[in-house]
Amino acid sequence: MDYWTRGRTLGHGSTATVSLATSLQSGDVFAVKSAEISRSEFLQREQRILSSITSPYVVGYRGCDVSRENKKLMYNLFLEYIPGGTLVDVIQANGGRLEEEMIRHYTWGIVQGLDYLHSNGLVHCDIKGRNILVGSSGAKIADFGCAKRVESGAGMPIGGTPMFMAPEVARGEEQGFAGDIWALGCTIIEMASGGAPWPNANDHDPVSMIYRVGHSGLLPEFPCCLSEQARDFLDKCLRRDPKERWTASQLLKHPFLGESNSLSKQETNSSSNSPTSILDQGVWNSLDEPESLEIINLGHTGGLSSAGERIRGLSLDSGEPSWDWDDSWITVREGSSWRCDRIMGDVEARDDDVFSCDSVMEEGAGSKELLSVLLDINISCRKNRWDSWGDCKYGGDSFVSSSNLYFDRDRDTLLHPVMSRSLLQT
Repeated sequence: MDYWTRGRTLGHGSTATVSLATSLQSGDVFAVKSAEISRSEFLQREQRILSSITSPYVVGYRGCDVSRENKKLMYNLFLEYIPGGTLVDVIQANGGRLEEEMIRHYTWGIVQGLDYLHSNGLVHCDIKGRNILVGSSGAKIADFGCAKRVESGAGMPIGGTPMFMAPEVARGEEQGFAGDIWALGCTIIEMASGGAPWPNANDHDPVSMIYRVGHSGLLPEFPCCLSEQARDFLDKCLRRDPKERWTASQLLKHPFLGESNSLSKQETNSSSNSPTSILDQGVWNSLDEPESLEIINLGHTGGLSSAGERIRGLSLDSGEPSWDWDDSWITVREGSSWRCDRIMGDVEARDDDVFSCDSVMEEGAGSKELLSVLLDINISCRKNRWDSWGDCKYGGDSFVSSSNLYFDRDRDTLLHPVMSRSLLQT
């Protein structure tokens, strides 16, 4: 990604922050997950996993790069933007718990995703509501920082969220496909109850939680509001012996999911709720947030007060845009077109390119560390390609972004001259 802007923060974890982002070349809207290079091990693992898979039930991979922000090297993972938020957001928006029909619908998408991952030898290792994104087509599995391939799992540490861990995982014995199925059952309880799968659980005491899950011999409590069919489905997921749990392929044939198949397939084939351009409906509702990068006012004082409202005004209720031109429009380009077909191509990291990056090598960035990072993630560092963010600061688990941006090349070809001058004056 040559030129892109970071918008408002969508969420953050212990090591990474997720922000809304826009490509300045193509106008593509996507999510960017960022972490300092020194803390990007899980993010790089996620990149390697996501770049090797494609499924409508898994969040889409859009590329990656390394940027220098506030004198720090940042690893950025570009992902499909799904404006519906996480499953936890959906639960909260529906009064704290979901009706069984919604639970069935989202469960069907999660199981479809797990069936795809498991058939490709992948274990997610951290299925829970916060790691499920929801769009118009249903649920999509996200956050692959703990994921691993079965053949390489023996030498990898066990990870995940204690409250959603299977008993054998909590005991440190194994973390395989059956562990994801147990976590699916816990997520269904989360949807039905709006709370933790284990009653009286303490998030701040993971040691006692792990002991309770692994050694108590107990099961999470099944919500009484669920039908017998749904409770039977839960029983197939939440069995303490991993060999007795159903596989994702078997669960797709369970009667509890049977009624959701036709609806889910129709929605999967319909238009997605994941916008790919700033012209898509709904995107400007996000970009106009106060935390977003400021949109330059070009002097228009007509009925629509902001750039977001002007673009939003192009769209009718039917979803078909109206491109009628009038004197209030400003011609930015005429007689030419440009777009970015790929967010990030296959590139090389050559020694002469790496060590010519003055903007990266200054501020004490060690050449050996930088070179190893670039070779590991297969990203080239070409002279004068590093974007500098004016006042973007990283503090703890959040970013503060400003519109004080500077780009190393092609200013005049990327931006209208009036906008370019306004941007440089901010």
